[in-house]
Amino acid sequence: MGLLIKRSAALFCALAAWTTASAASDCADPSKALGVSRIIDVDTSGGPIFGAVTKREKEESFLAPGEVVLTFDDGPVPWVTQPILDTLDQFCTKATFFSVGDMALSYPQMTKEVLARGHTVGTHTWSHPNNLRRLSFEKAKDEIERGFAAVSLAAATGIAPFFRFPGLNDSDELLGYLQSRGIASFTVDVISDDSYIGNPQRIADRTLKLTAARNGGILLFHDLKRPTAKALPAILAGLKAKGFKVVHLRAKAPVVPIATLDAELQPILAKAPARNLVPFHGPVPAPKTAEGQDPAISELAPPARTRLTEAPQGGDRQASSQPLRRRAKPAAAATRARRHRRGATQPI
Repeated sequence: MGLLIKRSAALFCALAAWTTASAASDCADPSKALGVSRIIDVDTSGGPIFGAVTKREKEESFLAPGEVVLTFDDGPVPWVTQPILDTLDQFCTKATFFSVGDMALSYPQMTKEVLARGHTVGTHTWSHPNNLRRLSFEKAKDEIERGFAAVSLAAATGIAPFFRFPGLNDSDELLGYLQSRGIASFTVDVISDDSYIGNPQRIADRTLKLTAARNGGILLFHDLKRPTAKALPAILAGLKAKGFKVVHLRAKAPVVPIATLDAELQPILAKAPARNLVPFHGPVPAPKTAEGQDPAISELAPPARTRLTEAPQGGDRQASSQPLRRRAKPAAAATRARRHRRGATQPI
């Protein structure tokens, strides 16, 4: 198992280095380039939490005035994630995707494509229960671990130890567990409300208004809703026009999933329909500033906080995870995605 971990870490580091050092061509349309103003490599070993929407003790913002981070939750689904990736490419910028485990296993090639385009992938639980605090600690822990295992399996390489709580419903107990696993939690500063707004122009107007009011921040979108994909060009154009700069987040090291979950999840991955494969062809330009320069790279390593009198023990990272809930049927993610295709809403 140690060799597998080393190989996964090597692939993760190679992918991160490739997206920075790629000799690919510059932005196809420099006049539209929003670019990446700087890159932050996050050391997650202290289990930090970033973003304003939390009642917990959090880290100071790593963003300067006028800076934003683009994030997308709940995917991937090809008919939304794909056009979002294309739009991000058109504006020559990068984002972080917090993927749901059963969605990633239903559309594994889409997960791979997000990484191939140079974006960062974290997780958003296995099945998106809207409030982990309402579950027992053991069930909530299983949702977190199964999510990381599933997305890592779909990606076939290391992913970032970045996590977002569904509904932004965090707790000190669960943050303590994430800390024991060396996983960072990301809440948000600006909520686009694209889960509930069906009009792309309204999504764009709301996002730009709130971002301007805060003078930047971590922005929340969903790569599960068609209106989001339709709104994104106007949002990115508006951010550029208003002088905002995009900061891209990367992890210094990949997450180490619980090994025994792979055996449980492999049968689901094996049933992913081949028709959903949407391969990406061609080199991906490395992150560049709007002016076509290499962005500055900095490191962020917040120290661990004391969240509980006695934080739950994470245990051996390679220890077995006792099955705590019935696995979702392989078609569950695809069924949920079809509902959203017809316009149903999804919580954060």
